[in-house]
Amino acid sequence: MKHILTTALLAASLVLTGCDKKSADGSGKKQDTVALQNIGSDTMVNLAQAWAESYAKVDPKVSVEVSGGGSGIGVAALINGTCDIANSSRHLEKEEEEKATAKYGGKHPIEYLVAYDALAIYVHPSNPMSEISVEQLSDLFRDGGKISKWSELGVTVPGAADEIVRVSRQNNSGTYHYFREAVLGKKSDFRAGSRDMSGSKDVVELVGNTPGSIGYSGIGYKTDKVKVLKVSKKTGEPSVVPTIKTALDKTYPIARPMFMYAPPAAKPEVEGYLKWITSAPGQAIVIDKGYIPLAEFAPKDQ
Repeated sequence: MKHILTTALLAASLVLTGCDKKSADGSGKKQDTVALQNIGSDTMVNLAQAWAESYAKVDPKVSVEVSGGGSGIGVAALINGTCDIANSSRHLEKEEEEKATAKYGGKHPIEYLVAYDALAIYVHPSNPMSEISVEQLSDLFRDGGKISKWSELGVTVPGAADEIVRVSRQNNSGTYHYFREAVLGKKSDFRAGSRDMSGSKDVVELVGNTPGSIGYSGIGYKTDKVKVLKVSKKTGEPSVVPTIKTALDKTYPIARPMFMYAPPAAKPEVEGYLKWITSAPGQAIVIDKGYIPLAEFAPKDQ
């Protein structure tokens, strides 16, 4: 009888332990936790991480694991079927759309507009410039452009050489592709010799440490170690500060949408997460992180 009782207690103990056992990958998450892989845009990575951390309190059964690398990395993961959500600071290109559709049996990936970004132009705080035009930016960054010295812009930067240090992004970046299309022109390419950084944060840090530099990056990466220039479409026209209002009403000339892409047959948890991101709580995080929310959630005074 004692043997039978001991066996029964041991079995009950194993059942109870099994109800709380850790996942096979050793992550410590319970088996009923759904992990979503969210990969892509470096411009969006800080925002995506903030969303993931906040959503863990909304639905503890969903774990969103965020990694950056650039929009191209996220889109490739979407096409390969190795992510649940791809972050991209640009639309899918035609070839990418075709590959993703083929991957998913003729069904298109689902595009979600989740926020906007004002692409900011950064210079060192010692730089006396306060504004620049898209025309001047094109002449500065474009292959064959006419501007390479600060004196050609009527500027002398204390402690810096006259030669302009151009800070750009690597070509797997959605920001790189957007800047080329919106500023340089679709048929133009970047001038050789720029400092091409792997991340948005890296651009801002380099500009903050280099008096003679100029670079472009998302407004969400602004720090007190850099100056943000006002931007006009054409030289001589009124320049505009990047704000929520000017980005949404398109008076700031280099603002862009940001997207999340999901497979056509995504996990139900993906739909719930993206619905929350595009609701008031998710959009409040957009504002808090310095990005531009969807129009219906924009504060009236900004």
